[in-house]
Amino acid sequence: MSIPILVLNCGSSSVKYQMIDVESEEVLASGLVEKIGLADGNLTHKTGGDEHRIDQTITDHTAALQLVSQAFDTWGPALHSVVAVGHRTVHGGDTFRDTTLITDAVIDGLIRLSPLAPLHNPPAIAGIRAAQSMLPDVPHVAVFDTAFFSTLPAEAYTYAINREVAEKYGIRKYGFHGTSHSFVSKAAAAFMGADLAEVNQIVCHLGNGASISAVAGGIAIEASMGLTPLAGLVMGTRSGDVDPGVFAYLEREAGMTSQQIDDLLNKKSGMAGLADGSSDFRDLWAKMDAGDEHAQLAHDVYVHRLISYIGAYMAILGRTEYLVFTAGVGENANRTRAIVIDRLAGFGIRLDAEANNSRIKSPTIISTPDSAVTVLVVPTNEELAMARETYRVTR
Repeated sequence: MSIPILVLNCGSSSVKYQMIDVESEEVLASGLVEKIGLADGNLTHKTGGDEHRIDQTITDHTAALQLVSQAFDTWGPALHSVVAVGHRTVHGGDTFRDTTLITDAVIDGLIRLSPLAPLHNPPAIAGIRAAQSMLPDVPHVAVFDTAFFSTLPAEAYTYAINREVAEKYGIRKYGFHGTSHSFVSKAAAAFMGADLAEVNQIVCHLGNGASISAVAGGIAIEASMGLTPLAGLVMGTRSGDVDPGVFAYLEREAGMTSQQIDDLLNKKSGMAGLADGSSDFRDLWAKMDAGDEHAQLAHDVYVHRLISYIGAYMAILGRTEYLVFTAGVGENANRTRAIVIDRLAGFGIRLDAEANNSRIKSPTIISTPDSAVTVLVVPTNEELAMARETYRVTR
């Protein structure tokens, strides 16, 4: 029996979607709406091996979802066949610690949490409301990026700032990319034929956004992202960890406003900020091979930060069975993986160069049999994880 779930990921100017049969785990259709609010908006819809496109002005998320409905009506499959809709929701704060059936009270809660994720929660809310209008007779579910990290112990999520201020404004580590970290840690254990509850893992989600987690027996005990998705590893355009004193220093010495500093650290830093605009690792390696010193330094900083976190998480876990790479960079940047694993040789971790250099499309071991920690590449599938979670809550 087919059980179609529609999953939506609404950004400020885009909507990604997939219709997934959770029974067979087949993607029945997928698509992307881009440039919402601009004159040259467009939609790409894929189903049955065919790709279709609509080019037109898309004023807002309601118009975007109407266009998605039109695409399903025109090219299929039938949108009315879906049994539920899952919405990627970045920040659940302390309020939402698990996948949640959406009600008016839940939307009100998301609105209150929007200051913690001003770039992510508002478009998600707009997408939820538009989708509820489009599909009013099926349940809608919020799948939170932060939910997997709701298990972090107090010693991990507490910042050493004034307790009253922290409590009043909800300042603590929340962690993000939780849907991916949850999916990948489960998939790694299943691939290895291991009991999830018996193994410790370090999961490196390395994409344009990058994060790392320590997972003990299937439970997240540490995460690199913090109050916001800015903290932790070096990312495509995000700085990751910096001295908090940078804010006051730039305000005082450069005359920058808090918004300008926020934009600098979120949109003009990271790999792109260090390597003259390059955040794609293919471009980065081409520059490095050509002798570009800025690109080389950017990569060195990226690796150094990642190694620092892996070492810290190995210490926190006490023992580590699996080191797992996933997401765009983690799954495809074999040269970067090789450098990282070579830097971990002192821990007895050994690379299988042939396996690492192969084209990886499914879970793959890239360490040697005598490696002290098994290193894997496990492709993430956040949409499938969202569909599974949506079905779990609504069935």
